[in-house]
Amino acid sequence: MKKSLVLGTLLLGASAFGFELTSSGIENGYIKEKYGQYGTENIKGMPSLSLPLEWKGVPEGTKSFALVMQDYDAIPVTGFSWIHWVAVVPGSYTKLEENASLTNKDIIQGVNSWISSMGGLSKAEASHFGGPAPPDKEHTYEITIYALDKEIKLENGYYLNELYKEMEGHVLDSATLEGVYKTK
Repeated sequence: MKKSLVLGTLLLGASAFGFELTSSGIENGYIKEKYGQYGTENIKGMPSLSLPLEWKGVPEGTKSFALVMQDYDAIPVTGFSWIHWVAVVPGSYTKLEENASLTNKDIIQGVNSWISSMGGLSKAEASHFGGPAPPDKEHTYEITIYALDKEIKLENGYYLNELYKEMEGHVLDSATLEGVYKTK
């Protein structure tokens, strides 16, 4: 039985286990402090050190990835879901290194909610990872990566709704990872 299970796994490959997203920046369900408001790297008060991410089980035919990080716990405080990171990633990638938002020129980034009147940043400043900074209590952050069957052609500074329009009908699969950010 064990031998047939191993053989079946080898024949089916990693995708038999599904598309999966992980991060060494999340331990025991909690986002490490350095990736949010208690970290030392920021752009005019916006936490800017992006989480390292890795994915496996990529669907066959993937040409690009879309990455979206949001905080739905922000709705009672701000009146909307806070967008922390929006990025288009080349289809050949299977990971983003720590701080890729500021160092990797191959990813195309959209604006986050730090562009709002509550964040006060310019479009250029907000077109990066804007880390967790929950104002009231611990918040859960949802990071979703979408495998797409086409290359997305957007310019840096696009809005999330523009990305969703480009993605429509082209999502092969998605994987979601959640992490909580503590307040002191």
